[in-house]
Amino acid sequence: MTRRYTMAIRVLRYLTAAVVGYALLTGGLFLGQRRLLYLPDRTPPDLALAGLDDMEPAGLATDDGLSLLAWYAPARDTNKATLVYFHGNAGHIGHRAGKVRPYLDAGHGVLLVSWRGYGGNDGSPTEDGLYRDGRAAFAFLDRLGVAPATTIVYGESLGSGVAVQMARERRVAGVVLESPYTSIPSVAAHHYWYIPAAWLVRDKFDSLSRIGEIDAPLLVIHGELDRVVPVEFGRELFAAAREPKTWRGFAQAGHDLYEFGAADAVLAFLSGVTGRPGEPDNAPDIAPEPDPAALP
Repeated sequence: MTRRYTMAIRVLRYLTAAVVGYALLTGGLFLGQRRLLYLPDRTPPDLALAGLDDMEPAGLATDDGLSLLAWYAPARDTNKATLVYFHGNAGHIGHRAGKVRPYLDAGHGVLLVSWRGYGGNDGSPTEDGLYRDGRAAFAFLDRLGVAPATTIVYGESLGSGVAVQMARERRVAGVVLESPYTSIPSVAAHHYWYIPAAWLVRDKFDSLSRIGEIDAPLLVIHGELDRVVPVEFGRELFAAAREPKTWRGFAQAGHDLYEFGAADAVLAFLSGVTGRPGEPDNAPDIAPEPDPAALP
């Protein structure tokens, strides 16, 4: 009896230690989740070092009182698109110079948006905060009179969730999603399968429930070997979107597509959607406001 009792005590101790360890791991991931999701380089980016001397710094005023750095170059003529570029979760806008260079060289306009908490900006990134930053970008273009019929919203990885939300709220000529996801909880559940990650995520960026509300032409580009946001998430999101839509998968690419011809795919898309017949430039800039209760 004593031997059995001793063994039972040992098993109970092991189980208790395992449960406590699991709880501590889960709690730590919950408390630190935004440090895992947002990986900003807080150093202010430099236009000259980035090789983007043809762009100019611009200030974006958010509705909660922040002034965000952006880089802007107007389109060379009215037949060219203006891309509102929402970058991914790491680094800052200076690290996207190589990605936007092909569009600038082709004569397209680019508004390269820096998130709150990134690149010397005040504030801390959250889902609601990034939506505010996205709206500030469009407000900037509104003041300049950039026509919705030539405006393309581009979302890179994390920024794809912001791009989907902005295209849901506004009229745009097209949407480009690079390495997009269905939602952050879904991706978290894939990577952290050993905890109830989907239930713990605060910033959900639920693109899957919103993509069907977008009626602008859509291009989705995704690497077949992507381990950060596996390609099945992009395919699921694409399947839920309305026509017209185009899928471009890159068989040899991981999360970074620009070494594999992504810019060519985007440039072809831009040439097909801007200045489409029946898209008057004097149409209302802003779509009817969605029901606030439906917004995050």
